[in-house]
Order: sequence, then C-alpha cells, then structure tokens
Amino acid sequence: MRIVVVGYDKMFSNLILGSIESKNKVVGVFRHERVKIHPFLLFFKDILAPGKDYSFIKSLNLHEINARSVNSQSFRRQILKLNPDIILVGSWSEKFKKPIIDLPKIGTINCHPSLLPKYRGPNPYMRVIMNGESETGITFHLMDENLDTGPILMQKKISILQGFNGDTGETLKNKCCSLAKTGVAELLTAMNNEMIIPTNQSVKDASYYPQIAEKDILINFDKTADEINRLVRALTPWQPAYIAHKNAFLQAGKVKFFENHTKYSKPGLILKKNKRTLWIITGDNKIAQVSGLKLFGKFGQIFTPFYMNFCVQSGDVCR
Repeated sequence: MRIVVVGYDKMFSNLILGSIESKNKVVGVFRHERVKIHPFLLFFKDILAPGKDYSFIKSLNLHEINARSVNSQSFRRQILKLNPDIILVGSWSEKFKKPIIDLPKIGTINCHPSLLPKYRGPNPYMRVIMNGESETGITFHLMDENLDTGPILMQKKISILQGFNGDTGETLKNKCCSLAKTGVAELLTAMNNEMIIPTNQSVKDASYYPQIAEKDILINFDKTADEINRLVRALTPWQPAYIAHKNAFLQAGKVKFFENHTKYSKPGLILKKNKRTLWIITGDNKIAQVSGLKLFGKFGQIFTPFYMNFCVQSGDVCR
C-alpha cells in the first residue's frame, strides 16, 4: 500500500519505520515543523540546526510534503498527486477537516496513545499516570471530524509501572511509540491480507482530558504521598510541579518520601527547610522532601536563596 505519514517526534518516526518494515511504500511525509515555523526561518533552521524529524526524513530519503497546514490547498494538491491508500497520523496539533480525511483511497488513520474511548485528548501519557491507571496502550482508529472519536481498527495494551520509581510521562511515551511501530506493521499487514471491520467507540465509556492547566501542576499536600508522586512522575520531563507558598510559587525538583516520626500531622506543614529543600507533611502523614526548589519568575534562580532564608519558615503551611 501507498502510505503518507503525518506527525512529529517518536510517534512519527515509529509509524514510518513500521510502515516500511511491513513492506509498504511511504510515498510522502509531513512534519509538524512545517506548521509551527515560518518557511523562511525553517529553511535556515534545517541548514544550521536541523531537528530530529528532518534528520530522520533525510536519512531515509523520503519525499517531504511542503505545506503550511494539513487543511491547506497545497497539502490537498500534493496528496492527490501522491495518491496514497492511507494517511497515517501520529501526534498532530491541527484538527483535520473532512475533505482531507476523505482524500486517501482507504482512509485517514490516527494512532492515539490511549485505549480509546478512554483518555481522548492531547496528552494521555500524563493523565493515565496522574489517575493511577495500571495499563494503557495505543489505538489505531479511522479519523472523523471530531477529536479521537472515530471507529477503532486495532488496540494494543501495555502495563504502567507503578510505585515511587514507576513510569514517568517520558518512559510511558517511549513505550507507546515503540508499540506503535510493531502495531502499525501488524495493522497494515492485516489490511493487506484480510478485511478489518471498524468498531464504533462506546459513548458511555468515553472520557476526555484537555491540555494540562495551572491547577494540574500544583502539588496539593492534602493528597497522599502516592498521589503526589504520580503527579511528579506524570509531568516528567515536560513540566515541573510547583508548590504554592503564601503568594509565591516554588518550582520543585526531586521529591522523596519518608515516614513521619514527628508529633506533627497537619498536611502542608513545613517541618524543616534549608537553602533549596523543604520537608512537608502529606495527607497520609508522610514527609515529602522537596529539593531543587526555584522561585517562579524570570529572576527566580537569583532570588530563591533570599526567599527561602527570609520568607519561608518552619511551621508555614503550603496551600
């Protein structure tokens, strides 16, 4: 089959590799930098500081589609010339419009990194860890005009490593992207050899999570040590967690947990401090050692020692 792959980063590259290894022909690729960066600036970036996607495309000598959007007339014209059987999508920020979805002979297929219909939305890697899920996976589904709602073609499951040294957002993403490589090869091989009947998603089982918001990155010390640990792991490496102290926010580095052998038990209570570390009671009466603290703001790194010395006291309560 003739395949066009649209996407970025590891999901993009793994879908390309899986397509090639299953003896299908990748006739074109469209990387997200084409949408994000002005063509003039991208021209020089590709020469002076080429990104991973560009280098990967060039290493395989793949034809690159040159357009500003998947919904542009330029993209449409090039797809018509390439005449693909399938457009594969692996991580993308734009909503595909129906005229583009309907262009390939067989269909436009998205690889979503969750077990749909659960965890629709832009970053399920974070959300499944935050919510303490024991498994996740990838879903290949036909695209429609809504987000992550189209009929399911195939799903693959993986376990999420639990505990204080469990999966982070990054390690889980790596697992899902590796799974996409073998999964797409299996899917395309099956589509070449047999009929696959799409299964409609269950509306009653569906859940959607939007982009991470400010409230999602604040450590709530009313929560248990496990819940706080899941938050920090889920955000790693893309987004630091923060502690709210009085009217300031402190960016957290590492967080470790210990048994509380003191007489104090109030969640959020600061037991001890040093230049860049706080010891704070959690909701299940553990002690969270939060190190590598940095005051939020342009000059946070400079003013952190002053703030920790004069504004933070043992006995304060973090919100």
